[in-house]
Amino acid sequence: MSEVLELTCDLIRRRSVTPEDAGCLPLIGERLQRAGFHVEHLRYGEVDNLWATHGTGGSTLAFLGHTDVVPSGPEASWRSPPFEPTIRDGRLYGRGAADMKGSVAAMVVALEQFVAAHPDHRGRVGLLLTSDEEGPTNLDGVRKVVEHFRSVGERIDWCVVGEPSAKEKLGDLIRVGRRGSLSGTLRVRGVQGHVAYPEKALNPIHAFAPALTELAAERWDEGNSDFPPTSFQVSNLNAGTGATNVIPGELQALINFRYCTASSAEDLRARTEDILQRHGLDFTLDWNLSGEPFLTPPGGALRETVVAVCRELCSLDPEQSTGGGTSDGRFIAPMGAEVVEIGPVNATIHKVDECVALGELEQLPAVYRAVCERLLG
Repeated sequence: MSEVLELTCDLIRRRSVTPEDAGCLPLIGERLQRAGFHVEHLRYGEVDNLWATHGTGGSTLAFLGHTDVVPSGPEASWRSPPFEPTIRDGRLYGRGAADMKGSVAAMVVALEQFVAAHPDHRGRVGLLLTSDEEGPTNLDGVRKVVEHFRSVGERIDWCVVGEPSAKEKLGDLIRVGRRGSLSGTLRVRGVQGHVAYPEKALNPIHAFAPALTELAAERWDEGNSDFPPTSFQVSNLNAGTGATNVIPGELQALINFRYCTASSAEDLRARTEDILQRHGLDFTLDWNLSGEPFLTPPGGALRETVVAVCRELCSLDPEQSTGGGTSDGRFIAPMGAEVVEIGPVNATIHKVDECVALGELEQLPAVYRAVCERLLG
């Protein structure tokens, strides 16, 4: 069994559902210490984070990943136990195989190999891991680590995120940016009453409907050459007492913008509230900015390096995309770092029978090591 396969299996066996790390980070930290890395364990609240570095001075290349996974769902639905790695038909099955314990294992192996071959490499190489990427708030993971980095003057110049990015084959797509995510909890107040006497009540569902129609039809921006247009979605709409003869007194809606660099969070908030006010609604709206959009532009050293590695090792000219959801790269980019995401196929992430192709898992350490050698070797 290869090093990367063995480590991936060991990580999958650890039931590290957010925010639990289940011993993944101590295992990795001990390995990297033996390889000559300086290792810091940074715990905030219930979340474990690890920052391991090798080298001094010059530019810093960091690899970024997470050891936490989403819940498995009903284990009986899996063909094999989700936390018992199983090889079947050329694939490794288990929760986190693709998202993203396979990438984490590949990063560790690549870094061990790189510093062994280049003990006096240029600059610094590092690995930043968290157990709080899949959770709803991400308060004590990379977000908090970056606050710590700013306070002590830590710097990252290039960041490779191991999120599963590929569509059909490793190297066919890389992420060179991500859209921002702005969420809101909207409460529209009405007056509760009997459905037979609507003149004595105010139905917040009816009151909100015209505003929702306008919000859904609004063209927030036209996008740009790097990003698609900003999108607005309602992810949950709730009202009522459960009785068919009661007009509800309040409606709650969860809304989300996935927005590009053509818009700002401030502008989206203001335009949304303006629409609600013009419709005369009695409302409150609590906003949560999960992350600003970011882009690593063409010509940057990291982006060009990753593209060249994909062409050389994967024999593919990768699509350079800003699509998908968010990643912890959104916290690193504001430090002034170039951020690129490259990882295995994402077809099964968060699904029952999550898996990664063995061939791609075995290839991934070479891809990450090649990035190190081109930038710091």
